[in-house]
Amino acid sequence: MTTLPTTSRRGFLRGASALGLAVSALAALPRLALAAWNKAAFDAKALPDAYKAMGVENPTASADVQLIASDIAENGAVVPVQAISKIPNTTQISFLVEKNPNTLAALFDIGPDMLPDVTTRLKMGQTSNVIALVKADGKYFTATKEIKVTLGGCGG
Repeated sequence: MTTLPTTSRRGFLRGASALGLAVSALAALPRLALAAWNKAAFDAKALPDAYKAMGVENPTASADVQLIASDIAENGAVVPVQAISKIPNTTQISFLVEKNPNTLAALFDIGPDMLPDVTTRLKMGQTSNVIALVKADGKYFTATKEIKVTLGGCGG
């Protein structure tokens, strides 16, 4: 039976230790990303409370914010929505659902090199207004659409 020289074993152990440290450092990254998470906004039970937690004052309805979604969602557990902002310097797009237990459903930070166009799927407990909230140059703009949630796809 052949054994590896001691220096090779030490090298292997050093490499394995370095790999273990790198993997554990990567595992910590999601927690670091959540450090900027606005817990108060996501916990808000009503639209005014969510706006307050997000620092939103007097949002303006704008034709430059487009909210794309079906009028009727047959399955409230998976409601696809899309928001597109044509407002320059858009830095954030959020989706709020008025009648959900937690009003703020999703929040996306938009970098300077990103297109202000986001698509996601929301969970809706009942028919409600969905609001696309856009932050641009420190001001807030909205687009609103009522989405009817049906049970069993029977319309409503």
